[in-house]
Amino acid sequence: MDIATLTGIVVFFGFVVVSVYLGEGMAGFKPFLNVEAFLIVMGGTFCALLVNFPLSSVISVGKVLKKVMASKGEDTSKLVSTFVSLSQKAKREGFLALEADAKAIDNDFLKRGVQLVIDGADHEFIRNMLETELDFIRERHKAGREIFNALGTYAPAFGIIGTVLGMILMLSSIDDVAQVPRRMALALAAAFFGLGSGYWLFLPMAGKLKHRSEEELFVKEIIIRGVLLLQSGATPSVVEANLKAYLEPEKRKAVKKEAAA
Repeated sequence: MDIATLTGIVVFFGFVVVSVYLGEGMAGFKPFLNVEAFLIVMGGTFCALLVNFPLSSVISVGKVLKKVMASKGEDTSKLVSTFVSLSQKAKREGFLALEADAKAIDNDFLKRGVQLVIDGADHEFIRNMLETELDFIRERHKAGREIFNALGTYAPAFGIIGTVLGMILMLSSIDDVAQVPRRMALALAAAFFGLGSGYWLFLPMAGKLKHRSEEELFVKEIIIRGVLLLQSGATPSVVEANLKAYLEPEKRKAVKKEAAA
């Protein structure tokens, strides 16, 4: 679970609850208990999503949301150490000796790359295979971000639609002028739901997905470079020097410690 994402969601919700309670007490929450406004905003947003995207993409929103909330990333310093270890073994015993090591690798992208080296694929073939997969991964990530960007765009718009609808109904049937403030508050609840969900949840989640995607693609670029160096028969010191160029200073020190261990 990503603590930063969860903290941002929960803490802002707490700020809203405390602000309303300090200002109006428990009675202040009554205007927000507006089921009609909630249905207009969330129902309209979901229906607009169905119009804009294929059903398969909409159904996959749960998987995309899981990626937003996940916090586990690849340890790049450990990744570099893995390639140094593989190159050392390949130098001593040859590529075929890496078969057992490849099976023990958890990262599927890395495993496929090392297996291509073991199978004797040439430099260009390996590059094309891995970079093609990288392009498809980039496109899948882009599709996920577009869904949450769309949600962040539609929700505020349907919040305004709900408010306008509420005001039309209010003005067309109002008999007692004293009821106007209360009904106006209920109508504005739709704008709160729309703007709140759009700028508090959906657009920030799209930003988090962009960050996650950049992290994952960066790791895969390191893997492609490492696999090509391994295939070329580069010495362990050359592999280490090349791959450490991708890392920040603190993680370069971690590579040295792992290598020493």
